[in-house]
Amino acid sequence: MTEIVDNQAPTPPPTAADSSAGAPGAAGRTYNEWAKNDTLEDYSLRYAPKSFRRWTPYVVATTALGGIAYLADFAIGGSIAISNGFSSAMVAILAAAVVIFLTGIPISYYSAKYSIDMDLLTRGAGFGYLGSTLTSVIYASFTFIFFALEGSIMAQALELGLHIPLAVGYLICSLIILPLVIYGMTALSKMQVWTQPVWLVLMVAPFVSIAIQEPGKFSEFTHFAGNSPTGSSISMLGVGAGAGVALSLIAQIGEQVDYLRFMPDKTPQNSRKWWGAVLSAGPGWVVLGAAKQIGGAFLASYIAGSVGLSKANEPIQQYVHGFKTFAAPIALGLATFFVILSQIKINSTNAYSGSLSWSNFFSRLTHRHPGRVVYIFLNVGIALALMEGGVFGFLNTVLGFYSNVAIAWIGAVVADLVINKPLKLSPSYIEFKRAHLYNFNPVGFGSMLIASAVSIAAYFEAFGDYGKAYSPFIALFLAMVLSPLFAVLTKGRYYIARVDDLDEPLLDANGLPSAVTLTCTVCAMDFERPDVAGCPFHSGAICSLCCSLESACHDSCKTGTGTGPVDLSMPTVRTAD
Repeated sequence: MTEIVDNQAPTPPPTAADSSAGAPGAAGRTYNEWAKNDTLEDYSLRYAPKSFRRWTPYVVATTALGGIAYLADFAIGGSIAISNGFSSAMVAILAAAVVIFLTGIPISYYSAKYSIDMDLLTRGAGFGYLGSTLTSVIYASFTFIFFALEGSIMAQALELGLHIPLAVGYLICSLIILPLVIYGMTALSKMQVWTQPVWLVLMVAPFVSIAIQEPGKFSEFTHFAGNSPTGSSISMLGVGAGAGVALSLIAQIGEQVDYLRFMPDKTPQNSRKWWGAVLSAGPGWVVLGAAKQIGGAFLASYIAGSVGLSKANEPIQQYVHGFKTFAAPIALGLATFFVILSQIKINSTNAYSGSLSWSNFFSRLTHRHPGRVVYIFLNVGIALALMEGGVFGFLNTVLGFYSNVAIAWIGAVVADLVINKPLKLSPSYIEFKRAHLYNFNPVGFGSMLIASAVSIAAYFEAFGDYGKAYSPFIALFLAMVLSPLFAVLTKGRYYIARVDDLDEPLLDANGLPSAVTLTCTVCAMDFERPDVAGCPFHSGAICSLCCSLESACHDSCKTGTGTGPVDLSMPTVRTAD
């Protein structure tokens, strides 16, 4: 691996790309320019090595939190309040936030500890190598749905502030993101750190101004009824429906760990900062997210009399009227700038995370990897089509349906991390390499399929009005019950297909991931030990990506596995002497 100079991110080894290797044992994989330039690639399909993770916990956390500058929270909070009234909206938002925070803790911890993204984590947390392909699509759907929603909000600002037609605005909002996302973590970390203070000041300014000039508006907010048939009082149906919309954001944790995987190793010296960064930038995103949703609900009630309920959930309208309270002459320009800044910050993250997810999905199905950058265009293109189709007008419906599938996936992963592992029903570590995994693990994959199917049926009123309103909670409950049940029934035999058989230990003498490099037999490049497996087909070590792209071996290294239960306590992760 390239040495670090002056604490700058290194130029890492190239990543295997399009062609398959030749004869067993031969170094035959070729590379294209995008895939082998890791400034663009950011280890999209593999473990993030220690030599690349040279950012401080503060920089990683700030970059991750910069991605939650989105204004869809304001639109979501406004929509929930308009549809269900004040009391139901507040309970719904807070209930969803608690669920999202608690489920985000173990996901953030394991991703930061093992330096892997959400897809690789899902593989080893009960889904199997191919079983997680479906979750890659679920996650990719999250990124392009929210890219479309955020792009629609930005286009609304361009229309109001600069008189640009919406259809043209959608195109501008898509194209402006591409240059930032192409250069991955290297460019995104700088952009997010530089813009964060300005964004924070502009976000809170209207609330401070209203509190000083019109404090009575906050008490009026508690009586806001919107379109709710029960007015501003609490309704259990309203709480469930509102929470279902807010819970669609549960997959946001995937975008957070796309950055948290670049955390440095946790040591006794940095333990407090490490935990602070993981908790604040991982599950902690929802604290600010819930606050923004409540803020959006308040601003919707504040401007409803001026713009009508149909436009009261549009963030550009909310902030134009908010800025008028202290900067009336420039309120429109200031609001337009704020919305554009916010949407650039979040949609760069949406496009980046989407490219990672599509890369994982297609590499497993096609055994080809043209590079992460290719999939940026795919993800943005799908989002652009949704924008042109008017997805913002169906916000509640789209998010309410999506939350059923997303929460079934997250629930199954969390159940494995917080129930199965402590009970020793699954391995204590995360195995993500194809060479060591079954293609499908019924523990997580089966749990998610059943939970999402039942909750979707509930969403379409198979179990009445309350079943529809609380369908995401049905998905969460079923996923977390079925996962340990299936782990017991299968005796954990579908987690590990074969043990790690390389002599070089995975961990160093301090119990941290080994930085020792091994040469991949296929691509002839050096990779750190956690990213390498033994390959009998090529008679040597193979990096995880070359293993993923290999189509000729037909998983011969795992032939004959699955004949009996696996001893999950065996020392498959060996430490140095």
